[in-house]
Amino acid sequence: MNNKNQTKYIFVTGGVVSSLGKGVASASLALILKWHGFKVAIQKFDPYLNVDAGTMNPFQHGEVFVTDDGAETDLDLGHYERFLDINMSVLNCTTTGQIYNEVIQKERNGNYLGATVQVIPHITDAIKNKISRLSKSENYDFIITEIGGTIGDIESLPFLEAIRQFTMEVGKKNAINIHVTLVPFLKFAGELKTKPTQHSVKNMQELGIQPDILICRSECNLSLDLKKKISLFCNIETEDVIGGYDVLSSYEVPLALYEEKIVDRILEKSNLSSKKISTKEISNWKKFISNLHSEKKIKIAICGKYTSTPDAYKSIVEAFVHAGSANKIKVDLVWIDAEDVEKYGPKKYLENVCGILIPGGFGERGIEGKIFAIQYARENKIPFLGICLGLQTAVIEFARNVCKLKNANSSEFKNSQYNVIHLIDSQKKINSKGGTMRLGSSEIKIEKNSLAYSIYKSSKIFERHRHRYEVNNKFRKMFAINGLKISGVYEKNNLVEIIELLNHPFFIAGQFHCELKSRAMKPHPLFFEFVKASLQFEKNKK
Repeated sequence: MNNKNQTKYIFVTGGVVSSLGKGVASASLALILKWHGFKVAIQKFDPYLNVDAGTMNPFQHGEVFVTDDGAETDLDLGHYERFLDINMSVLNCTTTGQIYNEVIQKERNGNYLGATVQVIPHITDAIKNKISRLSKSENYDFIITEIGGTIGDIESLPFLEAIRQFTMEVGKKNAINIHVTLVPFLKFAGELKTKPTQHSVKNMQELGIQPDILICRSECNLSLDLKKKISLFCNIETEDVIGGYDVLSSYEVPLALYEEKIVDRILEKSNLSSKKISTKEISNWKKFISNLHSEKKIKIAICGKYTSTPDAYKSIVEAFVHAGSANKIKVDLVWIDAEDVEKYGPKKYLENVCGILIPGGFGERGIEGKIFAIQYARENKIPFLGICLGLQTAVIEFARNVCKLKNANSSEFKNSQYNVIHLIDSQKKINSKGGTMRLGSSEIKIEKNSLAYSIYKSSKIFERHRHRYEVNNKFRKMFAINGLKISGVYEKNNLVEIIELLNHPFFIAGQFHCELKSRAMKPHPLFFEFVKASLQFEKNKK
């Protein structure tokens, strides 16, 4: 099956420890291949038993990344989208939970004709089908599959066995195994140590998989002698030991791997010739990187309930990176726990910032602190951006302090005479938690005479959602009379999508997650203009 024109598959695994950056490495590799003119798809296989990431705790797992088609996925899909500027879908993420659900359902339906259902071949066959399904939807030169977890994890074993079988079936020229591992620096010894990498590769070999390429994560670049040592003990060529040294930003990883000539090694192993490299794309990426290191800084606060775990807001963090680069400024994020604002007041935490963002979330904890922060932004004319729950808390604050509805609240937190936020009608008979919210992309109509229109420069946009509650339409007239403009609406169900204040230089909030659509080379317009407005606020202060 060594067909030169066949789709080539790349499997990315990790060893020694978690958080080595397999997702960034996979996204970077896909981007470099794209620079070389290849059509690339990328997917993530997660070994956890959850059907998807939708019900997982942000403190434990980070943010839930939502695709256009409503899949609740691992945050690594965010890396893929931000680097490659392509939309992921339900096809790009697979979990053990999904695999077992599928196999068990087939067993219940009699598809296996009474055979004993086993991990091999039934689970592994299901995994192999998922590996190749992207190639059935479109013609790709390369499909990159990142395997979550680390070598040695029990839950990863079926996936590793599946890729072993898959590699045998399609042929070595059509499947490449890249292993991301750690070469730690021991300060007391004053040297990099290769033994963890050797043991990790040995574990792979015991499972029947010989890594073709190693990406060795380390604090500094690997010497030629060290690469030769790893080559000798790991049974690969020296040129296949790729240095993955620490860089200042994850967006520098593609350039670092490009300089290590990783694609040259992939093409040689795949029996492919290099296509014409897009020097313009590489140049634009370098310019983007250069702007990231601007000496000028601006402080913008994120006031939320998961601020001790920045990965819970990963896409927001990255959206600020994109918007900062485009504005030629470095955004210095100030993390503020909403509960602290509730206890000690907003001035202590927000007096020296030039912008305030309230992110999405669920539950009552920290809500009053968010409302205090929004009031502070409104009264002091500080640029404000609200996302999802950020819109809802902004509406509650406005209802209480401008419309004088003192008991205004959301029915998510408290039944009140003035529930200005209430449950979406379609959610009222739903009891299951997983995959049942309003999810994915929806069309939004924007009023032309509005801040939103001046930002988007379009009367029709599409944004991604993940929520159960909405603005109560009973109060819309009162809001308008008092100066809160509803500038964006989902017309099909008459849902409020965007609000803004008429007497404020920059105060806007969306019921959607705009951060999910920001890309490295295409910052989301809301974030771009928010940073721009924050710069103007700082200038006016001086």
